[in-house]
Amino acid sequence: MSAEKLPFILPAVFTIGPKVDCEESMLKYAKLISPHDKLSNHVTELVQGVIEGETRVLAASMTMEQIFKGTKEFKKEVFDKVQLELDQFGLHIYNANVKQLVDVRGHEYFSYLGQKTQMEAANRARIDVAEAKMKGEIGSKQREGLTTQNAAKIDAEMKIIATKRQGDGKKEEVKVKTELAQLAEVESAKAVALREAELQRPVEEKNALTQLEKPKAENLSKPSVEYEIKITSVSFFMKLPYK
Repeated sequence: MSAEKLPFILPAVFTIGPKVDCEESMLKYAKLISPHDKLSNHVTELVQGVIEGETRVLAASMTMEQIFKGTKEFKKEVFDKVQLELDQFGLHIYNANVKQLVDVRGHEYFSYLGQKTQMEAANRARIDVAEAKMKGEIGSKQREGLTTQNAAKIDAEMKIIATKRQGDGKKEEVKVKTELAQLAEVESAKAVALREAELQRPVEEKNALTQLEKPKAENLSKPSVEYEIKITSVSFFMKLPYK
């Protein structure tokens, strides 16, 4: 019985015998069977009592739900406790086949727990499927949103790049036009300067010729003036009265 006083059946088949590879265990086993003849059921009854006793003690400390949910652990603990008791008789469990726990007629607790577990598993499965479906839809929407967002971002970046390129192109165009205008101004100023130089050249030549002729004219007129003065002086001298 469990801690709630609920009965159950634990079908089990144990293969038990003396531990032949241990001299101490063989001596214990010999002491066990020596008082009895070969036809005696003493050993079988002893082993059966140990198994049932240890199983009852262990089951009484656990609830049915603990036993049901920890079936493997429960079976292993039964095995360990039985083996511990059999060691004092030189006996060893060579094999133990503990089957599924079974309800006693009229106490279908394991059956109900099984149905409950199945229903809980089915509900969990439905919930898991619904959650997985919802997550899938959310993930799909998120991916779509991210795709749209990324596309919009890329489009905006491309527009920015195109605008920048257009701006750079316009700036380069303005720069080229400015440079051409400046070059045209330089060429025009150069042409004007050349034209002015051509027009100024005859004037400069005439001025230079004038400067060359002026000293020559001055040199030619000075002796003539001196000559006239001398002639006048001589003539004046000759007209003075003689005393």
